Amino acid sequence: MHPMLTIAVRAARAAGQTIMRAYTELDRVEVSAKGINDFVTSVDKEAEAAITYQIRKSYPDHTIVGEEKGENRGENKDYIWIVDPLDGTNNFVRGIPHFAVSIALQYKGKTEVAVVYDPVREELFTAIRGKGAKLNDFRIRVTNVNELAPTIIGTGFPFKARQHTETYMAIFGEVFGHCSDLRRTGSAALDLAYVAAGRLDGFFEIGLKPWDIAAGDLLCREAGGTVTDFTGGHNYLISGNIVAGSPKVTTELVKTMRPLLNEGLKR
Repeated sequence: MHPMLTIAVRAARAAGQTIMRAYTELDRVEVSAKGINDFVTSVDKEAEAAITYQIRKSYPDHTIVGEEKGENRGENKDYIWIVDPLDGTNNFVRGIPHFAVSIALQYKGKTEVAVVYDPVREELFTAIRGKGAKLNDFRIRVTNVNELAPTIIGTGFPFKARQHTETYMAIFGEVFGHCSDLRRTGSAALDLAYVAAGRLDGFFEIGLKPWDIAAGDLLCREAGGTVTDFTGGHNYLISGNIVAGSPKVTTELVKTMRPLLNEGLKR
């Protein structure tokens, strides 16, 4: 195993243990608002600290960018760890058993290692650039679908970017008219992992952050998928607007969505 993947897995499992201990005593979890419709718990912070500890033990000079503590700059700026300690916080707080730890490592701007860990199901999704993607050590691939008609597509509502609600609902309606069904589960990291594993045929969402996307992006691409922004470009880590799926599904989704985009979603 890639030595940095070993550390990423160790960090993800440590965070998962922290999360699951708290999940058995949800009434003790402290919840506070970071912004409108944006919540953080004491568990998010503890899980991020567990991840940072594991990374710093082996790579004390690397930079870590986490959802909760922002950028923890190290001397070596070529290596950047992008961390979401608990993707699906709202699910976690409500006792809905669907959330994950997401960790990606970038070297000079390219994502080299990715881990998405579901501690409820003990499912570990991993990828190394150029080496493929795995679920619990078994190779995974995106589905081989040539059209939208039989597909199940994952999505997420723009609850932090409600200025796009009208456009999003138009896109939702158009995609729903072309596919078999749509799913909204509450964890973008797991949605992307599910696309990589062939459980979903595609996925689209507005306004995500790099820590939501970075690991799932590499998982999808290493599983044979295509990841783009809403116009078919590659600006999704900056814009947060992402489309992922098998190559033909991604192409069909972009083609379906493009005529409905407002100016804010074309960037």
